[in-house]
Amino acid sequence: MKQLVECVPNFSEGCDTNKIKQITDAIRSVNGITLLDVDPGHDTNRTVVTFVGSIANVEEAAFIAISKAAEVIDMTSHSGAHARMGATDVCPFIPVSDVSIKDCVNLSKRVAERVGNELSIPVYLYEESAQKDDRKSLPNIRAGEYEGLANKLKDPHWKPDYGPATFNAKSGATVMGSREFLIAYNINLNTRDQRLATDIAFELREKGRSKRIPNPDSPNLLDGEIVRDEKGKAVKVPGLFKDIKGVGWYIDEFKRAQISINFNNYKISTIHDVFDKACELAVERGIRVTGSELVGLIPKEALLMAGRHYLKKQRRTTAVPETDIIECAIQSLGLNDLYPFKSNEKIVEFAVDQSSPNLMSLTSEGFVDELSSNSPAPGGGSVAALAGSLGAALVSMVAALTHEKKGFESLKDDMDLLGNEAQRIKERLSFLVDEDTIAFNGVMDANRLPGNTDVEKSVKMKAILKANKYAIEVPLEIAKLSYQILDLASDLVKKGNPNSVSDVGVAAETALASVRGGSLNVLINLPEIKDLRYRDRIKKQVDELLAKAQNLERKIFRQTLKVIEE
Repeated sequence: MKQLVECVPNFSEGCDTNKIKQITDAIRSVNGITLLDVDPGHDTNRTVVTFVGSIANVEEAAFIAISKAAEVIDMTSHSGAHARMGATDVCPFIPVSDVSIKDCVNLSKRVAERVGNELSIPVYLYEESAQKDDRKSLPNIRAGEYEGLANKLKDPHWKPDYGPATFNAKSGATVMGSREFLIAYNINLNTRDQRLATDIAFELREKGRSKRIPNPDSPNLLDGEIVRDEKGKAVKVPGLFKDIKGVGWYIDEFKRAQISINFNNYKISTIHDVFDKACELAVERGIRVTGSELVGLIPKEALLMAGRHYLKKQRRTTAVPETDIIECAIQSLGLNDLYPFKSNEKIVEFAVDQSSPNLMSLTSEGFVDELSSNSPAPGGGSVAALAGSLGAALVSMVAALTHEKKGFESLKDDMDLLGNEAQRIKERLSFLVDEDTIAFNGVMDANRLPGNTDVEKSVKMKAILKANKYAIEVPLEIAKLSYQILDLASDLVKKGNPNSVSDVGVAAETALASVRGGSLNVLINLPEIKDLRYRDRIKKQVDELLAKAQNLERKIFRQTLKVIEE
């Protein structure tokens, strides 16, 4: 899985396109960064920028963007409808894939420290990065806005987390932190009645609604009299889902009402659970949900969670390619209801610029042609990873066929677990096809570094050591993952659909080839490491892995022949 962090800085400039372009050009200048969206607002005089990349690349791009904003934006002459306190008003870091909230918290602290020290801008940490409870909320930190910042900084309680506790008139202050991905999502109803949409939204959202005495003449709870406590305040009834905000509105373009929802943490309250409940509540009110739409982008994992949910409801296996799972989510949630859902534009990971096509994106013929050229990469390591991924795919296929086979109902759960593990290994090995080539090229690049001075020699020596170790780690992982395929095949040859047993046998043969291929690539790189203890440790791992893999393959082969001959 590719490491991906989203950064959504808000800059206090929405009118001057030249200034906005200078900031976005600075972001684009960082290698490995994909600029997903630039959304300027004239009335708010504010621009929201969205970009993604690895932790290291986002760290650099965020600082460069904040630095450029400090250069081109002057807060002493800024005005706009949106609350703000600095040139870069807020800068959140959001985990998308292969990154944790903790990673993003640490990232926000590093950028905040650099902004404070190098740009002399006060920085407050919020959300998951907050160091104090009353700084978790952005509105709380931003209270008083830019105009009240000078006095705020004099209050010891509001000493910034990083940077000076002195007023920077030109740049103001910046709020920075980590939060979960925010998903903006609308559920479509077959009615024009906004009040029905609002009624359902109140049921769903965490904030809930005011308690009311039911009106016998109306099924809509909004028509009942509000229940108040002894102080005259409305008694509140909490909603069904945590970290959900929701309202109802009417969209004239589509002639229908919608439930508009913000998911502040889609892992706690999932899209599919909220959608399913909205369908139930709609039927109770005599209307129907016709589908839904995404506003902006969504992490792939959110749709995979939904797709697996609906596949399970259909009693189908979830051990299928991610594209099939995502398609099930799209259809089940009705994401094509208003307009075609384009995965390459709406799913964050798919929207990332693929400026240099990878090997796995080639056709089979294209891959073979590339392999047969006079370039040393891709080479045996990439082929070993590809062979392993094919073996894993065969295991997943047999598990899926067994899951659907009449007479094997008692094994559905076992086959689903086994098939999903095979899919996981397949995805990782597919990634390692390219990673092995990248590792080889890394060794070549390190060896090309200059080594004229003592400093250059030291840098080069460290770079070569790091590159050679990575060129060992990648094929070693290929070999270990491929052994796991053999382990799965050993179980499947006993339990799986006997009509597909030959496919299990082929999976085992390709897996063994991958174990051996990965091991050979480890062994050929080992002599480049001078650390004898490291070499002995890796060599021992390889020897043990090869012996286990060969023994297991022989058992699977004999079992496969036995089933075929019965």
